[in-house]
Amino acid sequence: MRLLVVEDDRTIREFLTRALTEAGFRVDACPSGGEAERQAVEGVHDAMVIDLTLPDIDGLDLIHRLRSQGVGAPVLILSARRSVDERVLGLERGGDDYLTKPFAVAEVVARLRALLRRSTPNQPEATRLRVADLELDLIRREAHRGGSELQLTQQEFALLEYLCRNAGRVVTRSMVLDHVWKMRFDTSTNIVDVHIHRLRNKVDRDADRPLIRTMRGVGYVLKD
Repeated sequence: MRLLVVEDDRTIREFLTRALTEAGFRVDACPSGGEAERQAVEGVHDAMVIDLTLPDIDGLDLIHRLRSQGVGAPVLILSARRSVDERVLGLERGGDDYLTKPFAVAEVVARLRALLRRSTPNQPEATRLRVADLELDLIRREAHRGGSELQLTQQEFALLEYLCRNAGRVVTRSMVLDHVWKMRFDTSTNIVDVHIHRLRNKVDRDADRPLIRTMRGVGYVLKD
């Protein structure tokens, strides 16, 4: 699942990005409200972590602007503002949860997972992706095919999630590099081909029919 982290403190931003990535999330991070607004409107994020003290706009105003533009992803407010009145205001202005600094990473992760579960209470399948007999649990970060669990690395899971979200559509190597590794197209790297090969060995090796296919000269597609 993809998160947007908005935090102007570089140390905290990089720490959160690293910790949330290790917890299995894909993370976009930015230091300002203006950049956060652009990324939130243009991208698709499952949840957002927003600091209230930003250099160009108050975090509450940012949340209000995002809501007015139809961005409905749940928001975990992360702030040094600790009073009850400030926490209540944050929730009333569009935040879905509020956590004060200093914080424990384990609590941030737990609150985000709880928000993701609550955001679609009547649509449990929103946290799962299915293609044929392949199923991904985006909360538990588990993948199964034909009822058997696949032992995937963090990057393999992120790659398989991207392929599943684009099931039936061809994705190019540059698209995969950008969305999974946050890298622009680089003709000198074979990182995508290597991971596709490893992933195919785990997903298709013991199955009756392959799901991951190579479109020569174009890219890859996952389809039944």
